[in-house]
Amino acid sequence: MQKLQFEAAWDRTISEKDRREIQSTFQEVAPSLEPGIHFTTFRIAVNHKNEQLVTSIIHNCTEESFLFKNTPLQIWNGDTLLAEQAFTISSLQVGPETSMPWTFIFPADGFEISESTKDAKLKLKKEK
Repeated sequence: MQKLQFEAAWDRTISEKDRREIQSTFQEVAPSLEPGIHFTTFRIAVNHKNEQLVTSIIHNCTEESFLFKNTPLQIWNGDTLLAEQAFTISSLQVGPETSMPWTFIFPADGFEISESTKDAKLKLKKEK
């Protein structure tokens, strides 16, 4: 059964409002998750460096831990690819049957955030 877990630093610093929203989102999507690695995009924002911050819940619906080692992620808005970036995050390990929120930072020249991109989705790049 899928469980929600917060990385230690997140657990100490996340606001109660964001914690409740993430928990609520997790409870909505968890029952319908298929086997594999999935993302539920929670928020897209921009920081003071104009980098795009994509906060998602990572769902590891497998029986093995998932590590981010040169892992290519893509941001899609419908059928339009907005950005692609490979991530290596040594401190991030998502255990089996575990969901965990995380914020991925895309470069400032990655894509424009607008009203039309608020529903964009983070996805694992599919191998060809």
